Amino acid sequence: MTTFAASVPFPLWLLVAIALAYLIGSVSFAVVISRLFRLQDPRTYGSGNPGATNVLRSGNRLAALLTLLGDAFKGWLAVWLAMQWNVHPGGTIVPFVMVAVFLGHLYPVFLRFKGGKGVATALGILLAVQPWLALACLATWLIVAFFSRYSSLAAICAAVFAPLYYLFGAGVAWSANAPVGTAIGAISLLLLYRHWGNIERLFAGAEPRIGESRKAAAPETAERNHPEAQRRKRQRRT
Repeated sequence: MTTFAASVPFPLWLLVAIALAYLIGSVSFAVVISRLFRLQDPRTYGSGNPGATNVLRSGNRLAALLTLLGDAFKGWLAVWLAMQWNVHPGGTIVPFVMVAVFLGHLYPVFLRFKGGKGVATALGILLAVQPWLALACLATWLIVAFFSRYSSLAAICAAVFAPLYYLFGAGVAWSANAPVGTAIGAISLLLLYRHWGNIERLFAGAEPRIGESRKAAAPETAERNHPEAQRRKRQRRT
């Protein structure tokens, strides 16, 4: 492999790796699993997001679990393969593959570039890069989700802490390098960007909790936004 890699120009080697990683990331397990279970397309209900949390709103927990595992697996697989093929003397392909497979999930070519939010895929990527880092982020997600019952808030917190864990754990719990750290930071920013709508709903009190449909959260929001409720709120302030 090393001899073959050396005979291929690094830009071409990198381009092929990025393309393959993007295609792997573009496989939407939410859609695939839903079709296998003969469930409604996850893009047509709930948040419209083809991800495990939205599949859970269908009521089929097994389908949601398989979606979660599938999305995590593809992130892990792409980075693991990059590590096995990272033998070109011209440079490293791993950080580029990390971002490429994540972008594939967010903007999949097979779904007209309308994909999921990337939480499970990001976890799979971290698992391939550094299992202890992935475990720390997973623990963060579980703790926040347990106490808040907000999947989105848990994902946001894990995204914020991931690059910090990687930075402060360097030389203590794992070895680190700048390109991989930069890729983790980029993935965290992309994940936060994809959760911007969730952030706005969290501040508005309209974000559904785990196991709750978006429709269930709507009456509370409508009541808070009712003109009479707004008038009483203004009176309390004065």
